[in-house]
Order: sequence, then C-alpha cells, then structure tokens
Amino acid sequence: MAAETAATETVAVRATHTVADFHKLLVTTLPRLRVQALALTRNRSDADDLVQAAVTSALAAKDSFTPGTNFGAWMFRILRNRFISDVRRKRETTDIDDVPSSAFARPGAQEDSLVMRELRGHLGRLPAEQRTALVMVTVQGLSYEEVAAAMDCAVGTAKCRVFRARQTLQRWLTGEERGVETPVAARKVSSSPRATRRHTARREDGAGRASPV
Repeated sequence: MAAETAATETVAVRATHTVADFHKLLVTTLPRLRVQALALTRNRSDADDLVQAAVTSALAAKDSFTPGTNFGAWMFRILRNRFISDVRRKRETTDIDDVPSSAFARPGAQEDSLVMRELRGHLGRLPAEQRTALVMVTVQGLSYEEVAAAMDCAVGTAKCRVFRARQTLQRWLTGEERGVETPVAARKVSSSPRATRRHTARREDGAGRASPV
C-alpha cells in the first residue's frame, strides 16, 4: 500500500513538471555540460557532438527525471554514459583542445603564457576521472557531493580524485617528476637566493681577471 502511494505521489509531481520547465533546466545546464564534455573528449568538435547526443537522449528520457533532484548530476550521467558508449565504439582518443585551465593556475601563472601552455598540456595527461572531477570542482564550482552524484562514486572518492589531480599537476609543473625542468621550475631556480649569489660571484670573478694584451 505504501509503495502504491509513493508511486502515485511521484506521478503527481512529474505531472506538475511541464515540458517548458524541463527545457528551462536543460538550457541552464548547457554551459556546464559543455565544459564536462570537453573534459571527457579533450576536443571541441567531439565535445559539441557529445553534448548534442546527450541532450537528445535527455529529451527522450525526460519522464525518468524526478523533479526536485539534481538535474545537473542527472544530465552528466547521461553525458558520461554516451561518452563511454562512443569510446567503446570508436576506440580512439584525441589531443586536448580548449578545456579551461585558468582556474588550475598557481598564483601568478596567468602572466606566463608558457606556463599556461604547459599547464594545458599536463591537464590532458591526467586520468580522465581525475581531470573530470577537477574541472567540475574548480571550473564549475560544484561541491564534492554534487561531483560524487554526477560521477556515481563516493564523496571520499571524488575528493581523492581532485586531490590527486592537483598533486600531480603541482609535481609536473615544478619539475619534481623525474628531474624534468619546466618553465616554472626554471623560474624558481633562477630566482632563488643561492642561484643569484652564484651568478654574482661569477661576474665578480670575471671582472677581477686581467684581459690578455
């Protein structure tokens, strides 16, 4: 009896949620959906195709959405499932294109175009789940609870993915991995007091030597 009552109430709630309401939610979610698609596909054209496919699927399945629940998370699940299906069918990957990266920049990095280019490249090297979680938190401003709901994982898992993504980017940008020197690492070394003292000492030593006649 209780189950029948709950089912009746659900039908009643959905009946009050018009097609116009659904379309309004869909339009509002599109900007975030496109960022999520870029994070998954790493290609602008593929992202547009993925969003279009996800919207088509959402419109076909609009009756399965329960008003009052997280529409963004519901849409992302559709987007992700479509992406997984496409990957399984095509079995191909592309290079990263336009995933927003300014939100990941360390203080002052926006002033250095080389660092931003390097950051964008490193972002594409992150595992897809880490990259997606990082984009959702830092670019879209979603909470960890919302990310967990969208990615169908525990809140702790969502936090771990973001933490690991940030940690990995920091390590890559500072050249701590395998001793690789990056623009950020080079700038840190060249501006260190020890490096400055060595450079000054070399100049003074050179100035003190007599030039041959």
